[in-house]
Amino acid sequence: MSGRSDVSAITISDEVVADADFIVTAARPNTTATLANTSFASGGARLLSVTTAGTSDNAKTTTITGTDTHGNSISEVITSTGSAEAVNGAKYFKTVSSVVCSAQYAGNITVGSQAAAAQAVFTERMRLKGFSIVSGGTAGVIQFYNNTPEDGTVLFKARTLGTDNTTLDRTIPEDGILFPDGMVVQYTVATIDMMTFFYA
Repeated sequence: MSGRSDVSAITISDEVVADADFIVTAARPNTTATLANTSFASGGARLLSVTTAGTSDNAKTTTITGTDTHGNSISEVITSTGSAEAVNGAKYFKTVSSVVCSAQYAGNITVGSQAAAAQAVFTERMRLKGFSIVSGGTAGVIQFYNNTPEDGTVLFKARTLGTDNTTLDRTIPEDGILFPDGMVVQYTVATIDMMTFFYA
């Protein structure tokens, strides 16, 4: 009789570059903006940014609503400055359902994605048994969160090698690392080509 394993595997491949107008293309919405896209091809989540072209928009706000890496509802208010510049958000959005401005901006705005990304491996209690990471052409750090990046804590980190298509393989001894609230990996696009995680 053959043995049975309760170990599962998930592979994440994310080479979708940052895009300053991926969510909202250049426009001056009076209130609710028209969305160009609502999710990312990788299936992961991204930090977002709001870029203004005008210089008279100090303290105007853009409220972004959507879901986080676990599928929970989240929102973030990004406050623009008096300069024509990008202001970065700090929450990871897997999907975006609405973008609402507090007032019409003096110049066009765009809403887009940053290079910082996050993706859930499993959203419930789990143990990480091992992983295989194929590095991109730039060295970087992958953070392993218990729960979401917004509400969780980093349990450990791994560093990519920085040489394109080189592989980092690790097997975690004994019962593996416990993630009581599920595991999310946070990374920067271009530092990884593909990651596979083994968990139970």
